[in-house]
Amino acid sequence: MKLLNKGKILTTLVLLTVFGTSFTFAQQKITNFGIVDTAKVYEQFFRNSTAVRNYDLKKEEFQNEINKRTEELRSLKQKQIEYEQNDQKSLAETTAKEIERKTKLLKDYTSAKNIELTNLKNSLSANDTFYKKLSRVIKKVAENEGLSMVLSLQGEESILWYSPAVDITDKVIAELEK
Repeated sequence: MKLLNKGKILTTLVLLTVFGTSFTFAQQKITNFGIVDTAKVYEQFFRNSTAVRNYDLKKEEFQNEINKRTEELRSLKQKQIEYEQNDQKSLAETTAKEIERKTKLLKDYTSAKNIELTNLKNSLSANDTFYKKLSRVIKKVAENEGLSMVLSLQGEESILWYSPAVDITDKVIAELEK
């Protein structure tokens, strides 16, 4: 009988230990994080939009003009070399001045067009409607996936969404006030 009681006691202790451990784990909050590559989302979302197509067309147009002007400079440089080899110094000097002038024009053109493209791209990325929708969708997906926080791969605003359940601000304040 003593052996039977010891077995029951041992079984009870094992069960209490298992349930106690399970209860402790159940009390702990597990924070699950998600990550969103907002640049990839943005690119995919706007890939077929008119604004992005216009941006891409402008970019291609500017690049074609830069290529054309660069080729013209190469051609002029080749002429200058030929003039120098044929001892035509005045033509070589005139061509050198033209190369210098056109190089400056190309640099100015490139600089201006890069600024224009940057402004266009910034206006695309500042689309409030898109970011409001993105925020709603991130929240929905995070909640459906059981996530507590979603971080961005881009560094500007790294926390995109978080569950109020993981916010311990009030508890920290309360502890500080003790």
